[in-house]
Amino acid sequence: MEYKLLGKTGVKVSPLCLGALNFGGGEAEDEQIRMVHKALDAGINFIDTANRYRGGESEKIVGKALATGKREKVVLATKFHGPMSDDPNDQGVSRRHILQAVEDSLDRLQTDWIDLYQIHRPIFEVPQDETLRALDDLVRQGKVRYIGSSSFPAWMVMEALAISERYNLASLVTEQPPYNLLDRRVENELVPMALRYHLSLLPWSPLANGILAGRYESADQLPEGSRASRLGFISTRVTSRSLKAYQEFALVAQDLDVTPAQLALLWLLNQPAVTAPIIGPRTEAHLDDLLPVLEMELDPSISDRMDQIVPPGSAVADFHNTHGWMKMKLYP
Repeated sequence: MEYKLLGKTGVKVSPLCLGALNFGGGEAEDEQIRMVHKALDAGINFIDTANRYRGGESEKIVGKALATGKREKVVLATKFHGPMSDDPNDQGVSRRHILQAVEDSLDRLQTDWIDLYQIHRPIFEVPQDETLRALDDLVRQGKVRYIGSSSFPAWMVMEALAISERYNLASLVTEQPPYNLLDRRVENELVPMALRYHLSLLPWSPLANGILAGRYESADQLPEGSRASRLGFISTRVTSRSLKAYQEFALVAQDLDVTPAQLALLWLLNQPAVTAPIIGPRTEAHLDDLLPVLEMELDPSISDRMDQIVPPGSAVADFHNTHGWMKMKLYP
């Protein structure tokens, strides 16, 4: 396995990041801790969570999994932004919230430092210098090593970089965008910007909410218990267009003798500026299907076949549909 530099830092991370979005919820805790240990044993040294996931339960489980002497070898990432209580100030990107949120995350994660502390979503009403100055203080205090953003428009990432340079503040080293074969719109502006300024992209939903893993057969009959059956914003991504693209994609996976989920990750790993797609397995079986990707390689010629399914810079499913700043909407 080839470890990659995290942005313009000297830190090396595995080409897959274990996402803990699905961690939390009673009976599954033991399995989730086993999944963390299995991922680490396979060579993954990069874990991503957020204070908002399952009301803090995700961070707690990650903390328990790493409390057995494994913390020092892990690049640990978490995020802040979403509301954590009914207090209107217990959310957002203000200095007040950041300084409290980091202490709460450190406590749940059972650690003295966070390797990558990320702004989970942009808030346009708050000047970025307030957020960046607070994060810079945390870096100088040693509570945070590096900072990043998630789901930011390219212009806002660029603004943050300019502010940090002007005032000599800690600078973003990563951006975490929605990126998969079905939604390639980040290739238009974010990817070229990341290449120019040496930012690592850490794509979320690389399997397109399971569409690229073959989870859905019909847009009209969603599997019971699936996230698409429970969450309307996800169900709108399961359309005749996205399923048709999956069917063509699955034929390529069959030709290569890999699972569709493996091919989705392999393709994304070969895209410019991508450092580590974030995988979010719900079960050990899901994780077992994805771990072989760490030792696989993809023939570059396959990119041409993928481009015929979904052309570069375009989309057949809307993974920006929770982002108010994205004005372009896709229709079935």
